[in-house]
Amino acid sequence: MDITNLILLLFLTLGIIGNNSSISISVAVLLLLRLIHVDKSFVYLERYGLQIGIIILTIGVLAPVASGKITPEMIGKSFTDWKALLAIAVGIFVAYLGGRGAHLLTANPLIVTGLLVGTIIGVTFLRGVPVGPLIAAGILSLFLQRIS
Repeated sequence: MDITNLILLLFLTLGIIGNNSSISISVAVLLLLRLIHVDKSFVYLERYGLQIGIIILTIGVLAPVASGKITPEMIGKSFTDWKALLAIAVGIFVAYLGGRGAHLLTANPLIVTGLLVGTIIGVTFLRGVPVGPLIAAGILSLFLQRIS
């Protein structure tokens, strides 16, 4: 058996042990694509997967606005409440980190490996959500900027 398939099986096992459907489904899909030899799909997934994932995540975040559960009045009030203003500031900072992280992930494949392993461990055992690599890479880019 191919070592890459074994690694994916290990990740699938971690996802199942950790009862995390996001990891389990993601790894199962990738493993299935490898087993049916749809190798060209990986080029597109590597190039556009992150962008597509961000688009789907953004749709999920904006759905309450589109459905009317978040009204224009609520959005207006978010600029007058200190907690909402803090949330806006944190959102700006996280978006900044995500941008730095996306750049770092595309520029340094070795870092991707470490962040991937850390994210899978965090998702599997700490009940995290796999949006961490972008933010983690952004934080790492701040550390690396300080060191170099």
